[in-house]
Amino acid sequence: MKDNFKPQMLIPVNTFSTRWKNHHYKIDIEIWVFVAAGILTIGVAFLTVSFQSIKAALMNPVKSLKSE
Repeated sequence: MKDNFKPQMLIPVNTFSTRWKNHHYKIDIEIWVFVAAGILTIGVAFLTVSFQSIKAALMNPVKSLKSE
């Protein structure tokens, strides 16, 4: 069964790669788009972690222990 499974798994990969190579409408994406996306992602992560850290630091631990 393993011998028949491997070629069948490669058929979609081969079809996709062949279609992609023959695609006539290609666009060039500048490097700054990827840099901006990375900076935006890191910024959102930093803001989220900062907000959660400040919220945890300002919380009263006694209230948290009483509710558990």
